[in-house]
Amino acid sequence: MAKDRISTAAAFYLLIWCVFFVQAHAFYLPGVAPEDFDKGDPLNVKVNKLTSTKTQLPYSYYTLPFCRPKTIVDSAENLGEVLRGDRIENSPYQFKMREPQMCNVLCRITLNGKTAKKLKEKIDDEYRVNMILDNLPLVVPVQRPDRETSSFVYQHGYHVGFKGQYAGSKEEKYFINNHLTFTVKYHKDVQTDTARIVGFEVKPFSAKHDYEGQWTEKTRLTTCDPHAKRTIISSESPQEVEDKKEIIFTYDVDYEASDVKWASRWDTYLMMADDQIHWFSIVNSLMIVLFLSGMVAMIMLRTLYRDISKYNQLETQEEAQEETGWKLVHGDVFRPPVNSDLLCVYVGTGVQFFGMILLTMIFAVLGFLSPSNRGGLMTALLMLFVFMGLFGGYAAARLYKMFKGTNWKKITLQTAFTFPGIAFSVFFVLNALIWGQKSSGAVPFGTMFALVFLWFGISVPLVFVGSYVGFRKPAPEDPVKTNKIPRQIPEQAWYMHPIFSILIGGILPFGAVFIELFFILTSIWLQQFYYIFGFLFLVFLILIVTCAEITIVLCYFQLCSEDYLWWWRSYLTSGSSALYLFLYASFYFFTKLEITKPVSGMLYFGYMLIASYAFFVVTGTIGFYACLWFTRLVYSSVKID
Repeated sequence: MAKDRISTAAAFYLLIWCVFFVQAHAFYLPGVAPEDFDKGDPLNVKVNKLTSTKTQLPYSYYTLPFCRPKTIVDSAENLGEVLRGDRIENSPYQFKMREPQMCNVLCRITLNGKTAKKLKEKIDDEYRVNMILDNLPLVVPVQRPDRETSSFVYQHGYHVGFKGQYAGSKEEKYFINNHLTFTVKYHKDVQTDTARIVGFEVKPFSAKHDYEGQWTEKTRLTTCDPHAKRTIISSESPQEVEDKKEIIFTYDVDYEASDVKWASRWDTYLMMADDQIHWFSIVNSLMIVLFLSGMVAMIMLRTLYRDISKYNQLETQEEAQEETGWKLVHGDVFRPPVNSDLLCVYVGTGVQFFGMILLTMIFAVLGFLSPSNRGGLMTALLMLFVFMGLFGGYAAARLYKMFKGTNWKKITLQTAFTFPGIAFSVFFVLNALIWGQKSSGAVPFGTMFALVFLWFGISVPLVFVGSYVGFRKPAPEDPVKTNKIPRQIPEQAWYMHPIFSILIGGILPFGAVFIELFFILTSIWLQQFYYIFGFLFLVFLILIVTCAEITIVLCYFQLCSEDYLWWWRSYLTSGSSALYLFLYASFYFFTKLEITKPVSGMLYFGYMLIASYAFFVVTGTIGFYACLWFTRLVYSSVKID
């Protein structure tokens, strides 16, 4: 026993050390720490992927005929960034701190049929160009029509172009945004005269540039000339996208002093357009769920207290025989269920997921996973899932031993491979589809190998370690003895039918999270920042309480009707909330998204299927453990002859 405690403690401390190691190394990004710039210092402008909410397929910036530097250099991306499809590269833009520039000519290109077609496709799909300066993403400020004049909404990246018609013509043409007016906001240190970048904004325009004579590197434009103080302020004479058309890319850079300090520079980016609705909805949801939880808890405590008191007062055998209800099934309530091995596997996987979500939430609330850490959230989820295999294996083996199982290695292998295997298979198919579209969202072979190594090299051995420790510990004794012959279950009322009660049980847990789910789906599929992790953590705690209570209530009703097959029912009762989650995701797809391509639709439903499966495993495990605790508590509280 002492050795078991020592080995468990050692494994736990090792896990904590590994998690902090990952935090220190995988989540650190150059540029997260503040950087001071003197006047005239060069600023490194980087380009990121092209994104579209209509296709959900990111592409590398240089897949389009934009201006290129002499050599393209890829920035080092962490695991989360690669999985998100980020491809951060250098750009030909040259900024100098606090030195405004006007009408800088970037390059001149001539389109051919192929490049014109590519641009038109991206304009059709409403692709946006993403750029980065000092780890800040490029945003387009859009004034809110319903607010005061100083209030803006920030959209990520600028559109590649737009469609329109010339005056007097009905033919629709394609135009490219080839002139960019950048605004770099900075906060100046009065004492040192250095400055820190606190904002990176752009206003895109389409301009058909003109010039005199033959084109050379020193040619001056007549439409945009810094010497004549002539610049582009509108898209009145736009640049058309067509075969053999000449496009000249230009940009302005302006610098604006700001009172915003470096530590608060993300605050403006994280302002949500519907923040009041968001806050009201979450508070309203929490109040309703807390009220229902209080009601459920009160009913359960009063009813159970009366039942236990009544059963303990029964003195004669005749009185006991006349009694009906949950006490009558005491000899069968701890009988191992059908497919008990599979239940052990799913409970173990649920514990693994629960630990991953809980620790990720804690790290996020503490600020480790802020939006400035691109890819940090994805990396955290992956790494913590891998390390939580220790607890998943332990939970599966403990339950397996309680069911009097002996072949613990089989359960361990199933726990290590069932969920990850299914999720990886779906992911692999989706990744093949993305490869077929030549998108940067396709995971490279090297990253795929790293994922397989995390699974086989770290997760599987940790599951084995957890199972070994869990199986060596003595199994918990049942509060009551199990009869050799199973008791016949009486015919049940229609409302106690397993399918009906399971489907009813999933409504309340889903109701606890569905409003927050809207904002999570919006942040993922409409490419907005999600940052209110404090509220999300509170909603997660409410979800735990709700899953536990609804499962206990329905389990109590089931036992009162002398149906002792509660093991799987308790798991499926709260786990059925995943069905409602997937149905809501389908509703969101058809009402909020404008996805038209079949591949993009398959990506959406594929990833939401994995998410719903994970939600099923987590909520089912919470309900199962709540019901296990409840039955052990109840049957150990009554006198059994």
